[in-house]
Amino acid sequence: MAKDKADETGKAVGATATGAPADASATRPKLRYQDIPDLHETFADSIGQWIFDGQMLRIEFTVTRLDPSASGQPTTGRLLPAARMVLTPACAIQLIRQSQQLLAALEKVAAAQQPAAAGKGPAPSGRS
Repeated sequence: MAKDKADETGKAVGATATGAPADASATRPKLRYQDIPDLHETFADSIGQWIFDGQMLRIEFTVTRLDPSASGQPTTGRLLPAARMVLTPACAIQLIRQSQQLLAALEKVAAAQQPAAAGKGPAPSGRS
């Protein structure tokens, strides 16, 4: 019988559904992550509406599709829903916290790259 990835690595998910450490609540089960290799991915190039109804957060992911246009005419297109994700409040909080951590890491990398780029002069033009 094939083992799932979590059994092979011996890892357990280290947080509960609320984002709290797993040992914070003895009543919650210890969960293993089990990958589903056949799970389809959905591409999105923008995020649509965020709606919170007091019980669930619904996030809509969208894709842009441009219409064919004649030369000289303004470009038109459509924004189509690609997926809708519905999250419990606890899961929404976890998503936002992890997004904030990712944002902080990206800002740190960008800040470190700015002085390096500023220290470089303009690219040589090849003229003497």
